This record gives sequence, C-alpha cells and structure tokens, in this order.
Amino acid sequence: MGAEITAEITIVYAREDPPDHWEAAVFLAGPTPRSADVASWRPAAVGELRRRWRGDGRLVVFVPEHRHDRYTDYDAQIDWEERCLHLADEVIFWVPREPATMPAFTTNVEWGMWHDSGRVVFGAPPGAPKNRYLLHYAAASGVPTADDLAGTVAAALGRIGAGAPRTGGEREVPLLLWREKPFQDWYAGQRDAGNVLLGARVVFRFGVCWGLHVRMHVTAEDRVKDNEIVIGRPDVSAVVLYRRGETLDATDVVLVREFRSPCANGFVHELPGGSGTGGAFENALAEVAEETGLPLDRTRLREHGTRQVNATLSAHRAHLFSAEVSSAELARLRGSGPHGVAADGERTHVEVTAFGRIRRERLVDWASLGMITEVLLEVGT
Repeated sequence: MGAEITAEITIVYAREDPPDHWEAAVFLAGPTPRSADVASWRPAAVGELRRRWRGDGRLVVFVPEHRHDRYTDYDAQIDWEERCLHLADEVIFWVPREPATMPAFTTNVEWGMWHDSGRVVFGAPPGAPKNRYLLHYAAASGVPTADDLAGTVAAALGRIGAGAPRTGGEREVPLLLWREKPFQDWYAGQRDAGNVLLGARVVFRFGVCWGLHVRMHVTAEDRVKDNEIVIGRPDVSAVVLYRRGETLDATDVVLVREFRSPCANGFVHELPGGSGTGGAFENALAEVAEETGLPLDRTRLREHGTRQVNATLSAHRAHLFSAEVSSAELARLRGSGPHGVAADGERTHVEVTAFGRIRRERLVDWASLGMITEVLLEVGT
C-alpha cells in the first residue's frame, strides 16, 4: 500500500516505501503502545505537523507504526526504521513514557544512537518517568527540548525552515549537510561532470568537518562506485611569505610549526593559513596575522589559484596566495611568537627556513612543498 498523501504532507507508515522527492522529512521516534487499548501519540504529532508546516513543497513524515495493525516481521521493521531514520532531516523524539504500557526500551537505544547526530529534537511531558538520563544528553549535545508535543514539533520545523528540494539519492543527504557550502561545491562539481548521486549516508560530523559515504554513478565509465567516503570542510587559504635569495634554494620561506594530532611526530611545519568566515583573501590576511603576528595589506597578496589538497579523500580546496616580505619584516618574524588563537587550542611558532633546507630535510608534506614550489617558480626567485 502506498503512502498517505495530502497537498503538503506525505505520511509513510511502517514498511511503506518513501516517495522519490521531497523538501523535508521527519521521523517520529518514541514509544509505541503495547496494547490496542492505549492510544498512540503519533496522530497528534501528525496533526501538529499539518498545522505548522509552512514549506513550499512536500514534508514527508515517517511513522514507524503499521497503517492498520502492529507489525509482525520484526527484522523487516528494524530495517525500515533504520533506513528512514537516515533519510530524515529531523528525528522528533517524543517520550511520554509509561512503564506498564509504553516503557520506551527501544526508544532509549535509538536515542543513544541519534542524540549527537545534529538532527534530533527531544520532548517529554514533565511527569514522564525515567527521562532524566536522556535529558542530560540532550543538554550535553545541544539538542532542542520541549515539555509538550506542540513545542517539540515546532522545534523540529524551526530548524527545517522551508526545506530544500531533493530527489533520488539526494534525499539521503540531510538538510544540515545539504545546506553547507562545502557540500554544495563538491556536489556541483560532480553534477557538472555528469555524475549521479545514487545514495549517501552521513558517517560523522565533527565541528565544521563531515564524512559522507556516497554511492555514485560514474557516467563517463558507466559504472557505480560506492566504496569511498567524501570528507568535507570549509576551503582554506594558504600564504607563502618569502624573501628572495641569490638562488632558489637560498630563498627564505616563512613556515609555522604547530602541534597537530595526526602528524606522526606530533608537530608539523606548514604554511600560514586556514579557514574562516570571510572570503579567501580575507581569510588569508587574518590567518597570517593570527599565526605569525604580521599584518599585511590586501594589495600585497598575489593570488596563485585554487586546487584540492587531497583529492582522494577530502573535497576541500586550498586558495594559494603569496607575499614578499622585507628584510626588516623577516627579522621581526624570526623573533616573534608564539602565536595562534588560544580559544581554538591553536599555538603556532614561526620558523624562517631556506627553501633548500625545506626540500632536503623534508620539513613539509608534499602538498605544502607543491604550493611553495608553485609560488617560487611563478614569481621567478
């Protein structure tokens, strides 16, 4: 049997197939009554969604209850719920726990799996027992909470807003990721190449970073590739500060040394750079000032283009800039530091090093060496 469809709301009951497109999707998570004598809370939640949905298109509501009766195929029910939980832009947890008729044991497990996903809201009546632990983790994870069903639904729809049209495999990219520029930049490149997103699943989110397991149809080769994770983060700006020497190897380059956990020996030498809330130029100037203490005027920056840094793993790009520094600035840089943004756990140490030494002693990774070489060859040192 198909989903129940109105002009704005599509209700998908347990074991039913989702529609092929929508603007937003929610999953109604929480206890299901064990007895037919106890009314489900989900019809009231659907009613609130009908009253409050103001998007321009379709809102899909996943209801993990059978349209007519209680489900009988337990494994198939679990598979359906897992699929639809991952499809949802927001998971609405409403937990009117009643130990005798709605103990919410399964809900506890689902909450543990989803509470830190960034796409859940939590609600429970003030008198519902055994929710203190769940509320603790809601607060710890910054989850919106409410003590009535209307407020819980409103919190979810408030984050959804008008939603965004998605079809096919796009439905599997939740709004919290779909709306991010790094994802849209990556996806635009794939579409321009003629590739088709067949499916996706969020693997992790940490700060501004995310990982997405994707299933792509590679149009140029007419095959499907589904064994890779796309890691995304905002683009970075990197700046090569240099002072010309008599030879290329004698040219001084300004590096910053900083502790980075993935580095094999803890500390890495890299170019001043990073990401921020401004454009590429603004981020470049801000990062040089933060990591080296050297203020630069925008007119001193030379742009060298944009490339991916690690195209086999990460979708983000580096915007490369350079600036030649004076001998006085170089001397000031040699004696400065430490720098960085303490609130971000950042501490950088400036090191001025000849290009020849950078090459011979392998002070930087291949990406940084390539950027430095690109600049020094282009400016003709």
